[in-house]
Amino acid sequence: MPEVIGIGMDLCAVSRMEKAIAKEHFYTRVFLEGERAYLDGKGKTRAQSAAAMFAAKEAVAKALGTGFAGGVEPWVIEVTHEERGAPGIRLHGDALARLEALGGGRVLLSLTHEGDMSMAFAVIEGCGPGPGAE
Repeated sequence: MPEVIGIGMDLCAVSRMEKAIAKEHFYTRVFLEGERAYLDGKGKTRAQSAAAMFAAKEAVAKALGTGFAGGVEPWVIEVTHEERGAPGIRLHGDALARLEALGGGRVLLSLTHEGDMSMAFAVIEGCGPGPGAE
């Protein structure tokens, strides 16, 4: 049975994200090309989806034990979506290196929305003996 080696959660206000993504510099810096393509297709729920995806990036950074620091930044954490809409995570650069250093395997992600708030919860499962294993 996989071991949980990291958990993280984050909450993001949709109204705050709506203002942030109106700024092209923020939008193109924080969200990768595939994420922007997904968001651009969301219409009226674009800000709500962006808030959830940003919360996901924060939740994963927290599960990695770093937050946004040490090279683990929003642009190295990519939120993906399966054909049926289920969210997933693809890590790049220092975020991927941190996951590997922790002995991490799969990253599980759940997103939700209510009113002006979007929330994400991330769990990192280990793929074998992690730190402290004998």
